[in-house]
Amino acid sequence: MNVPEYYESDLLRYFEGHPEELTLYEALFARLSAVVPEASVKVQKSQISFYGRHLFAAASLPVRRKKDWPKHCLLVTFGLAQRVEHERIAVAVEPYPNRWTHHVVISSIEELDEQLLTWIKEAYDFSQYK
Repeated sequence: MNVPEYYESDLLRYFEGHPEELTLYEALFARLSAVVPEASVKVQKSQISFYGRHLFAAASLPVRRKKDWPKHCLLVTFGLAQRVEHERIAVAVEPYPNRWTHHVVISSIEELDEQLLTWIKEAYDFSQYK
């Protein structure tokens, strides 16, 4: 995966005080690098964004968390042309017609599974042609 020059320092700054979430993110990054090695990543103020031709996924620390969410978790976001109905999808919104943004709460490395990676790969493919 393509990373900018200051990626490591920006990443450490983003996750400062959140070592558990950093561990989850690093595992997510490793898996995404294997699935979409041609993608690029950018650490921003509110999220870490993954790009192909366009933004297709993001990882972030939850700002507004629901009370039943785990204390230590990462919010993984991806966009698809259709809504995914699944118990793992915490929130799904349609900001534009036929563009659904899905949010999945991740609290363990085991949750970075084939199902999640399939959704993210579909989001990457969708972003390449939208």
